[in-house]
Amino acid sequence: MTPALADQTHGKHPVTDRVEYAMAISLQHCEELLPQAEWLAKLARSEATGVPLRIKLGLDPTAPDIHIGHSVVLDKLRQLQDLGHQVIFLIGDFTSMIGDPSGRNATRPPLTREQIEVNAQTYTRQASLVLDAARTEIRYNSEWSDPLGARGLIQLASRYTVARMLERDDFTKRFKGNTPISVHEFLYPLMQGYDSVALKSDLEIGGTDQKFNLLVGRQLQVEYGQEPQCVLTMPLLEGLDGVEKMSKSKNNYVAITEPANTMFGKLMSISDTLMWRYFELLSKRPAEALARLKRECEGGRNPRDAKVMLAKEIVTRFHGARAADEALADFQLRAQGGIPEGIAAVALAGAPLAIGQMLKQAGLAPSTSEALRLIEQGGVRIDGATVLDKALKLTAGSFVVQVGKRKFARISLS
Repeated sequence: MTPALADQTHGKHPVTDRVEYAMAISLQHCEELLPQAEWLAKLARSEATGVPLRIKLGLDPTAPDIHIGHSVVLDKLRQLQDLGHQVIFLIGDFTSMIGDPSGRNATRPPLTREQIEVNAQTYTRQASLVLDAARTEIRYNSEWSDPLGARGLIQLASRYTVARMLERDDFTKRFKGNTPISVHEFLYPLMQGYDSVALKSDLEIGGTDQKFNLLVGRQLQVEYGQEPQCVLTMPLLEGLDGVEKMSKSKNNYVAITEPANTMFGKLMSISDTLMWRYFELLSKRPAEALARLKRECEGGRNPRDAKVMLAKEIVTRFHGARAADEALADFQLRAQGGIPEGIAAVALAGAPLAIGQMLKQAGLAPSTSEALRLIEQGGVRIDGATVLDKALKLTAGSFVVQVGKRKFARISLS
């Protein structure tokens, strides 16, 4: 286990304490851990032998970007990675061609190989924003699914019954409601389960909507003579609408590679109630700090203050502190009167630069004399603040400049 974990002993027997700590980390924020006794035994064995456990998370590249809802399960994978275990980020390039029917009331159209390949190109890079890329095993399930062939697929299908498949809630509802279920949809949980056989996983992580599929993997491992994996499900993050789970197809998502300003604005748009759910599942702040912040808002503090803290934390995580500060300034400008999307970005050199010269060089005023006249009239704003000093000299940095009601530019001065 890692030195950081060893530091948690605090006077207890080191081995016992490390196992208990790993169990506590596993359970943190999770919906279910099945069966807990087996997972505890696996942790204890790993600690005793020094052999890391194999922990798997699979995502189908059904869209080109990973969103912050995915980061809930990726964060859990990173926590277990930091405990010294071998994490496997599995890209479901084969299963994407089937289409996961989980939670759906209609057949999901399968993607083409070309669509999948385009989407998969970004997944590894984006997952590395959460996981330690150097310690992550990246796999594609076409590695073993393509060679399986028709004969192997028939043999695999013989190991699971239709009755067991119809125990799945969404299949049951569709069957009772006379909604068509295509035969190929039954293949999805089988192929996802076979991933666990191929990878010999000790634990599979997924959202609550994946519980059935994860348990199929556990059963198939038994069928193939392997020790069954344990299953850990994480809560599904609601989308920006606060109703359905976050999904690109529902356009209620925040992609982790979206521009900082867009990400910040989307997070500020969520309801005050949903904000606490996002804090719970996405924030790295200690639970006591979040509880204190919630009490302050219930006691009269403006919830907007807390929402700004949430948006800054998440933007900082994926874009850095400077980008988060700039996104906040941009949002405040919009709130004070609005600035248009896609304003011009202008790079200038020569800091410190006189305000009149800056406005002229940026194309916001035809001359320095006109720029100074605009300042006298109170028509120039920098990051939302009206400029009053005609002798102002600007140092290096980035800021949004507004002249009049319609002229804007994002200036980078060096």
